[in-house]
Amino acid sequence: MSDTAPSASSLGLTEKLEWLARPGATALVVSGLITVFAPLILTVYVSFFDDKVIVFPPQGYSLAWYGSSIPQFISPLLTSLKLALLAGGLSLLFGVPAGIALSRYRNRGTQGIGTLLLAPLTIPGIAIGLAIYVFAITVELRTELPLAGSMALLVLAHVLITIPWVIRICLASLTNHDRVTEEAAASLGASPPRVIWRVTLPAMRNGIVASGFFAFIISFENLEISLFLVSPGMSTLPIAILQYLEYRLDPLIAAISVLQIVGIGAILFALGNFANLGRVAR
Repeated sequence: MSDTAPSASSLGLTEKLEWLARPGATALVVSGLITVFAPLILTVYVSFFDDKVIVFPPQGYSLAWYGSSIPQFISPLLTSLKLALLAGGLSLLFGVPAGIALSRYRNRGTQGIGTLLLAPLTIPGIAIGLAIYVFAITVELRTELPLAGSMALLVLAHVLITIPWVIRICLASLTNHDRVTEEAAASLGASPPRVIWRVTLPAMRNGIVASGFFAFIISFENLEISLFLVSPGMSTLPIAILQYLEYRLDPLIAAISVLQIVGIGAILFALGNFANLGRVAR
């Protein structure tokens, strides 16, 4: 009779189950789940209130707030969508080549460039927005260029905070990429641009899709930088929600928040079918 040794994966699963069986670990997991899902559940619940002011318990339930949320915020919503699409597209345009270059060439020079490109992740958004606003005002005073409050400046500012995410995710997607296929294509006469277009970029598909999605969401939900850079009469969705909350406290904000959650979830589901986002860093 031969004994079969347990596999490493089964041992790892057993250790995880034993860890979860401990009271402290179970309490930690439960508290984490409550912290994540309790606000979501409460937001969905409040969005069905029929009252014009949020009170507990509600007098009744209705779907009317969902019907009035889109017309109320249609203009800021379109502005945010336009801004996020432009920022996400430009981030991919510059971030993907930068990620490829940083993964291929590793020396002090590229390390310094990589640190500089990823630096916006370490700086608070308020500080970035204020710095860009002061810079725009200074340039406008000296050159009379209408820079402050322009859509172009707002897009470039969003590119500044989204391109680090594109670079990081692209670097992760290239971590386990085998360059043998690229060398084979080059040995068969393919030029470097053709190798990148036909071999490298298809291998990065999951990373490109994931980075584009992250760039879109970060730009769409940004508040700190947009507060400093929007012009009078122009507003993004986060700014419009903040201004609405200054004077009203009704379930309309909960309804628009639920619609955002559903929209992002639908995009995630669609992208999950198009590209396996869970395998980006594998």
